[in-house]
This record gives sequence, structure tokens and C-alpha cells, in this order.
Amino acid sequence: MNTDQVKLGEIGQIAVPVRDLERAITFYRDTLGIPFLFQVPHMAFFDCAGVRLMLGMEEDPSSDRGSSILYFRVPDIFAYTQSLRARGVAFAGDPELVAEMPEYDLYMSFFQDTEGNTMALMSEVRPTSEGRPRPAG
Repeated sequence: MNTDQVKLGEIGQIAVPVRDLERAITFYRDTLGIPFLFQVPHMAFFDCAGVRLMLGMEEDPSSDRGSSILYFRVPDIFAYTQSLRARGVAFAGDPELVAEMPEYDLYMSFFQDTEGNTMALMSEVRPTSEGRPRPAG
């Protein structure tokens, strides 16, 4: 294969470091509602709409290493933020308009999991025929 033709495709798995695996499993499975797949020693796997999410115990729990930010696409960011808050998820603030695009307005809302990893909800809000109303939070 010619290396000039190599292009990365879809993401197959994302790893998120955790310090307390059982606590993290409870958060991702029960609080966020992500389907649990299976668990092996020091790791647990979830199905995020076809992308596998792996929670893995940090080799050095004293490290201050961060993770990638996971952005979960949701149809109604205001309703999802409210629902997760009711389940005890602490958000950094209300959903915010990040960018006005030609076809939609991009909103995001950030929170942390039980292990201190930053997560976010994102929603593409389509304007109506009356213009670009801002959804009530």
C-alpha cells in the first residue's frame, strides 16, 4: 500500500483514564445511560453509538494526566442538560452558543465525570423560518 494513500477513517475506540473503575462504570452506565458492553481486569467497555468507549485504570493514579474531551451529540441540549443535572451531574454552566453556522447554531455544555475527565454535550440547533431564536434554557 502506498503510504500517501493512507487516510484515517472512523474512530473505533476511545480510551478514558479512570482512578476508580467501579465508580466510573456506575457513572457512565447508570448516570449517563451509555450501554455497558463488558468488563475485564482494569478496563470496562461501553457502546457509544458504534464507537467503543474504554474506561481504563490509570497506571499511575498520582499522575495529573488529563484525557481527551468526549463530545456527546444530543438532539436537545437544554433538555439533556436538565435531565443529567437531575441525576446529579454538575455542569460548568448552562448550554452556550459556540458558533452561528449557516445551517445551524452550535451549542455546548461541559461537565466532568466522577474521575475528573471533562465531557461535553453538543447540539446543532436549526433556525426556524422566523430566524434564529435562542432556545430557552
